[in-house]
Order: sequence, then C-alpha cells, then structure tokens
Amino acid sequence: MLASSASGQMAALCSPSPTLPTASLLLLRRRRLRLLHPPPSAAALLLLLPARRRGRHHHRRGGVLRCDAAAASPSAGSTLENPVRRKCSPLLESALLPGGNGLTTHDWMAVPDIWRTAAEKYADRVALVDPYHEPPSELTYKQLEQEILDFSQGLRAIGVAPDEKIALFADNSCRWLVADQGIMATGAINVVRGTRSSDEELFQIYTHSESIALVVDSPQFFNRLAESFISRINARFIVLLWGEKSCLNSEVVNGIPLYDFKDITQLGRESRNTLRHSHEQGQQVVFETITPDDVATLIYTSGTSGTPKGVMLTHRNLLHQIKNLWDFVPAVPGDRFLSMLPPWHAYERASEYFIFTYGIQQVYTTVKYLKEDLQRYQPQYIVSVPLVYEILYSSIQRQISSSSTARKFVALALIKISLLYMEAKRIYEGTVLSNNPVKPSFIVYMVNWLSARIVAALLWPLHNLAKTLVYKKIHSAIGISKAGISGGGSLPMHVDKFFEAIGVKVQNGYGLTETSPVVAARRPFCNVLGTVGHPVKHTEIKVVDMETGEVLPDGSKGVVKVRGPQVMKGYYKNPSATNKVLDQEGWFDTGDIGWIAPHCPTGPSRKCGGMLVLEGRAKDTIVLTTGENVEPAEIEEAASRSDLINQIVVVGQDKRRIGALIVPNYDEVLATAKRKSILDGNNELAKDKVLNLLYDELRTWMVDCSFQIGPILIVDEPFTVDNGLLTPTLKLRRDKTSLSF
Repeated sequence: MLASSASGQMAALCSPSPTLPTASLLLLRRRRLRLLHPPPSAAALLLLLPARRRGRHHHRRGGVLRCDAAAASPSAGSTLENPVRRKCSPLLESALLPGGNGLTTHDWMAVPDIWRTAAEKYADRVALVDPYHEPPSELTYKQLEQEILDFSQGLRAIGVAPDEKIALFADNSCRWLVADQGIMATGAINVVRGTRSSDEELFQIYTHSESIALVVDSPQFFNRLAESFISRINARFIVLLWGEKSCLNSEVVNGIPLYDFKDITQLGRESRNTLRHSHEQGQQVVFETITPDDVATLIYTSGTSGTPKGVMLTHRNLLHQIKNLWDFVPAVPGDRFLSMLPPWHAYERASEYFIFTYGIQQVYTTVKYLKEDLQRYQPQYIVSVPLVYEILYSSIQRQISSSSTARKFVALALIKISLLYMEAKRIYEGTVLSNNPVKPSFIVYMVNWLSARIVAALLWPLHNLAKTLVYKKIHSAIGISKAGISGGGSLPMHVDKFFEAIGVKVQNGYGLTETSPVVAARRPFCNVLGTVGHPVKHTEIKVVDMETGEVLPDGSKGVVKVRGPQVMKGYYKNPSATNKVLDQEGWFDTGDIGWIAPHCPTGPSRKCGGMLVLEGRAKDTIVLTTGENVEPAEIEEAASRSDLINQIVVVGQDKRRIGALIVPNYDEVLATAKRKSILDGNNELAKDKVLNLLYDELRTWMVDCSFQIGPILIVDEPFTVDNGLLTPTLKLRRDKTSLSF
C-alpha cells in the first residue's frame, strides 16, 4: 500500500500540472518534517520529496557529472528546468557514476576519497576500536567505508545540499569520524566543536557559521543544551550519534525532525539501493564533484586571547597533510595508535586522516582510562598534547618516589647517568642546538667530540643496566614502542630529556589551526631536542623582524611566517582578520616568536641546520617599562619543574616587574613542610610559610632564567576547561588569568 500510495503522490508532484492543491503539498511536506520516531524507508522518503529532490541515471555533460531519469509520466520527457545540485566525493562514490570518474586509487580530490583506497588495500583489517561507548564498536576498513557512504547518502535523503553548514558538536568516537566524513562527502561543510565548550560559545559558533542542522554527541549533552541552546536556534533537523531518542527532552524539539545514528545510516543504505536499482522516478539531479579548493570544514580557534574565529580549511589543505606526514610518522599496516584528543582539534584530525591511509588500528580512550589503556593495548604511537606527556612524566616520578629507599636511590641515580650519557651522545652526533652561526675551530671541535665519545663509552654500560633494571618496566607500563607525537603546545625541555633518556621517543611538532595544522616536526632519525624540526614538504618558513618585517638571518629571533598548500582559505565572514594574518603573497603570520637554526657543516650542531625553534607567542610577550621583553613560556617551563607547583602562569605587574599565579601541589607542599619541620601544632601550614616554600622553589629552578618572579598570588582552584581558564585544547587562556591577578 505504501508503494502504490507513494507512486500516486510522486506522479502528482512530478506532473507539469499538479493535481494536489498548494495547501495539500505544504501539509505533505510538513508531515515529512515531523519525524520524531523511526523514519519511513528511504525509498518512500525519496518519493515524498519534490520532484527536483529525486534523481537517477548519471552521465557527463560539459565536464559536469549529471544524474538523469526517465519522467514519471509519458508527458514529462523533457529535462526539468531546475535540477537538484549535488556534490559527491569523486573516488569514494565513483560506483554511483556510470563508467566511474577516471581517477586511480591515489587520485584523491577530496578528503573522503581516502576511504575507497583504504578499503581496497586493507579491507578486513580492524580500523577502529571504540570500547567505551555503548555499544562498544570495532570496525574493519571495509565496514568503515560503508558506514561513511551510508551516513553521507542518509544526509542527502533528508535534504542536505552542498556547501550548507552542519554543526557537529561531539567528542571523540568512531561515530564522530563517520559523521565528519559523511558530511564532507555530501559537499556540505561541517562546523566542529566538543561538548566541553560552554553553551554560549556553542550558540555563537552555530549562529555565526550559519549552520542549518545539528549533530550532537549524546542525550545527556542534548538535554544540557535544551533550554540555553536548542530552543534559540533554527535547525532543519537534529542527529543523535549515541544513545536513545527516548531519553531526550522532547519539549524543546518543537517539531524539529530528530534522527539517531542508525536512522541516518539506514536511510542512506536504502537510498543507495534505490539509486542503484530504480530507473522509474522522473527527475534530474546534477552531480558536481567536490573540488580540492572547496571548503571542507570550519574550525573555530580555541580562543586563547579572545573570541574564536572560524578557520576555513579546504580539501586541498587537509590532503596536503594526509600526503606528507609519513616522513615524520612512518606508520605501517597493523601499527596501533591510541586516540584521546578532541577530534575537532586540527592536530588530532589531520593525524587521524593520515594514519588511516596506512592501514593502522586506532583505539579510542580518554584521560580517565589512559594509563590502563597504554598498558592494555601497548600502542606503537600516541598522538597528544604536551600536557599528556607531562602527566606521564609526573606519574613515573611519583611511582619512583613511592618505592623503597634503595630502589628509589638506584632508579634516580641511573636516570641521571642516562641523562649524562645522552648529553654526551648529542655532542658527538651533532645534535646540540645552538643559534650561533659561527663555525667552531676544528681543534676545539675535535677535543669536544673526543671527550664526548669517552664519556659516552664510560657511561654506556650503566645506561644499558638502567634499561634492564628500570626502563623495561616503564616501557611495559606505557607501551609507545615507536614514538609519542607531541603537538599543540610547547613541550618542556626536562620532559623531553627524560623520555629520551629512558628510551621513549617523543617527536615534537608545530602548527596552528590556520595551517591544517602541521608546519614542521621532528623526524624519527633526526629528533633534535629543543626544536620542532624541519618544515613539512612544500612548506616555506621565514623569520621576520617584529618592527620592520624584514627577513632575519638564521639564528636571529623574530616572528615566524609560513607559506604552503596547508595555509587556510581565510576566516569565515571576517575579511579584516584574514587580511591581518595573510598577505598578498600567501605568507601567514603565525604570531609565534622563534628562530631557525643556522647551518654548520661541522661541529656539535651540524645536524640542526634549518630546524625551527619556538620561544613563545608575540601577543604573550610582556614588555617592561625598562624596554625589556619577557617571554613567559620560558619562565613557566622552568618553574613547573618543581614538584610543589601544580600550575603557574606568569603575568606582568604594572609593567615594572613580573609576577605569577601559582596553583600549589598541596600534597608535596605538606610533605616538604613536614621534612623541614615547619608545620604548626595542628599539622597545618600557614599561608606565609607556603609562600616562602614556593619562593625557595622558584629560586632553585629559575637560576638560569634571565628574569626572576616578583609577587606571587596563590590560587586554590586549578586552571580547568570548566572554569574557563583553559581552552578545550588545554591551552592557558592568558586573557582570563591576567585579569585575575
């Protein structure tokens, strides 16, 4: 009955002189939009759409892919005046196009094209393991490709058009990836953010981006947004990735069509079958392939110093990363990656796209389960931000400190020996970082080289002993057998040196959301500490004077500028902000302070030439009344080595001196006070004594810094995302902390 009824409606809607009155058509469409329960089949839904929304046979006309069909009735033999315009990912969806599209397996024109290549090469390999969502998921590459195809076609079936914006507000999961790629494959633009952002920030992003629909993470997140967000937006439909629709606050839906993940994929599956087998619907659909210069996504910056801006990244931008990151992360099929960063973070996102083209397995985890999953899954790689490596470092240090006195003494002594061994090794291997362009004398170089060789030879047996007695246990606890990839912030030198000493390779990289994001990174066999490595292929980097804009010689500090195919198209609806950072020659002003290591053919720095070194953000620089410039990152890194300091932010105090906001580690503070016998009778510690302990720590750890901290303000509440002092990507919001001092 449904098929015959739908056929009758289709004939009426496709007829040149509709038999249904306008009011009936409006009612029919209104009913179609009130899908609060499991939707009808895709075939029926397609038939209920206006004639220009349904399509069939494909052919090429004037270089444009078209999809035509026979008319619904004999009298409708001519093409329609207003065909539906759609876009598709040319390689991924070539099966829908007669004769294919002439592209080979690696001719990627759009990001979703990578899934066809991956499915053909690694069909039955497990691509994704998502153990902490309900239901737990495990998908092979072939299954993942099918999910993306189904989700994409499901969106088309409910009317998503090319270039429309769809807000994807959700956290890291396999369904996030499917939704992200499904949206892209339609030619629509996804606008991404996570659940930890405030309701007001999400509302601003949704409205500024002109999104037409919303994809949300879970019923809990939906209900949180119900009053403050969903009731204020215009949404054509809402898609729920996880959970049951019955758990939603339906009062705020107000007639908005509501689908869950399975609804969309089922619609897509049925719609694809209909498109593949049916030749009876009268309409015309024009298929244009997605081009590399089409916008793929809008990513709003994390806003460390103000209102987020919408970064427009094209398929070409992201494909540059996918095609060129293997030089830094030489993944092979079967390698296991642990994923824990927000997937809308450009760093995590580009990394995921790239690694899936090499047949790896990705396991989703969270900060809560990180330690357990490192031991359980023993990943070859982990891609994360510096904070995660700092947490791992602190965890290892705590474990050593809690050992017996003898074990603690042995472990710490062996670690110090390994640090000295690595120091000597860097000298004779030529990886000692220096900004001095002057070539050292041959005699001095040979003396240093020979001394380093002798020291390393003497320490090598003890370093090997440390591997057996100490480091082997650490490796079994954290896995990371190939490398930890760090990006999205500055990696503290003491953390960098520690992991090098214990044999865990950590490769630091650099980039920004505006550069898709990777600009430079350290290679596995040229992992020079203190740098962010060489530029990615096809990328140019220069350092210019902050005042004059003149290009500076290697070794001189200035503002870093970047040019390459990964640089964004611009900020959405913000040409003035775009023009401030992008010049007419395509150079992007990163706003970061840094220098390029000079080239020296001989000497202890001979392998460092051309590497980029960062020293802070230009906007974070504190200018004192004396004319001196203070880079807070250097001071914060030195001070954070203290066990007594949990978090620290350096701020300017009346522009005459620098001060600091410090969140103490009270457990360590009390332990230190107890050792020094300065606790009062109630085993408590007065605030002035806490300040004295912190000042002592700062003097100890900042002895090599150019500036010393003056006044200190103790802050009891840690800096977190929830209180707005950290961005969702765990970066400090200096605009908020500076106002607090």
